[in-house]
Amino acid sequence: MTATPEVTARRRAPLALAVLAGLLAGVAAKAGDESGWRWAADLGSYPAAWVLVVALIGWRAPSLPAAGLRSGVFFAAMTVAYYGWAALVLDFGWQADLLVIWLFLSATAVPATGVTVHWATRRSGWLPGALLGVPAGLVLGSGGARQTWLAWQDQALAMAGRPVQALAEVVTALVLVLLLPRDHRTRLWAAACAVPAVWLAPQVLDLLHRWV
Repeated sequence: MTATPEVTARRRAPLALAVLAGLLAGVAAKAGDESGWRWAADLGSYPAAWVLVVALIGWRAPSLPAAGLRSGVFFAAMTVAYYGWAALVLDFGWQADLLVIWLFLSATAVPATGVTVHWATRRSGWLPGALLGVPAGLVLGSGGARQTWLAWQDQALAMAGRPVQALAEVVTALVLVLLLPRDHRTRLWAAACAVPAVWLAPQVLDLLHRWV
């Protein structure tokens, strides 16, 4: 049996939406970089917002292939829009090396994350909890929330606050630890695995920055 045009259109609609959302997100991220508002630049530069979006795409997808395809398409469209806006509108030129790297991630790590979240949110136990909790901890320790915690611990530290970014990281971590796990047991595992990941986050982020 072959799919009717109506069925085909319904199947393609989520991909078209992912492309459109990715294009808008890419333009918004680049506009945030150039806005002069640090909080807007932080949202595009730190991983919290993108981890949250990819996780939600994977969670809501109806299948593993859909989770991978939709998250990868979203991120690829966002990447093209980000660097395309910089080159064609802002006249910054094409950063071909970074474009290739992020498109590579859009075809590998990003779909893998979407698939992982889809799988983990439909199962119980320590492994699904770890697969959700470790990213939550990495996000929570990656920027604004960590700076706020360190400054609170040592009042002598002169660290610039990032309240908007800190809020984005806390929201992302809570979604991954509390909302997405299937049951209470898995939530406990997610919370337990998030704690050590918080302290590993600076090293992981440093490696990412060296690569891209």
